[in-house]
Amino acid sequence: MTDAVSARLAELGLILPEPAAPVAAYVPTVEANGLVHVSGQVSFVDGKLFRGRLGEDVTLEQGILAAQGCGLMILAQVKAALGGSLDRVERIVKLGAFINSTPDFTDQPKVANGASELMLAVFGDAGRHARSAVGVPALPLGVAVEIDAVVAVRPA
Repeated sequence: MTDAVSARLAELGLILPEPAAPVAAYVPTVEANGLVHVSGQVSFVDGKLFRGRLGEDVTLEQGILAAQGCGLMILAQVKAALGGSLDRVERIVKLGAFINSTPDFTDQPKVANGASELMLAVFGDAGRHARSAVGVPALPLGVAVEIDAVVAVRPA
């Protein structure tokens, strides 16, 4: 069964990865009061963890792709939480982007655009969201980017 959002992803040539299992004591998503809270999703590119630090061994372009990978994993987690369809998504409310970067790297917002622009491409105006993009000295597993999300959903 193909839902409208899956059809849009296919139009864009994007494939959602399998939802990653948690690596510690948490769950990938929690649905409460019409919102799906998505735990931080780390950067996967071409099915592999994308490690490194912006401003050191990762270029801006690679960081943008890493953020897009986080965005795809967010969508995969939401799809799993909603029983296999993204059609209940009403709006992307907020993304929180954490960029593994050197102290002198200041393009965190450009990196986070990899996920933000993905949400706009997939959901149109419903993909417009509030956001934070911060630089951090390290991330779990040495990844370049980690992004969490809050997604508004329609009742089942």
